[in-house]
Amino acid sequence: MEYSNEGRDRRITQLRKGILELAVMGVLYDERHYGYSLVRVLSESGSISLKEGTIYPILGRLDRDGLVRGEWVESDQGPPRKYYTLTPAGRQLFDELRQDFDLLVSLVQHKWKAPEQSEPARKKLFVRKG
Repeated sequence: MEYSNEGRDRRITQLRKGILELAVMGVLYDERHYGYSLVRVLSESGSISLKEGTIYPILGRLDRDGLVRGEWVESDQGPPRKYYTLTPAGRQLFDELRQDFDLLVSLVQHKWKAPEQSEPARKKLFVRKG
């Protein structure tokens, strides 16, 4: 039985959603950003390509959950921009999730070995003292 691309794609999407949410929280941990600047920061390594359409739903969920706060700021270079910062609750949750994430990554990266075959099981002899 062959595994479908659809199933693989669905799993990749779920994996990316959680990790991107954590990454957004990490970027906002120490400084505020607007949507496009978040995309730039997260994409600057070149290893992942993101669009603002990916970031705004994440920011919306985080905002609804009280984990980020948005603030409109006037801009000299165009219309006002909505800057996001992590709230104290967001910082606390990020710290907790980061620990869990590190643990999970170590499980995935661990080089698992098959258990070595031990000697054939021996029957144990029980002696009763009479």
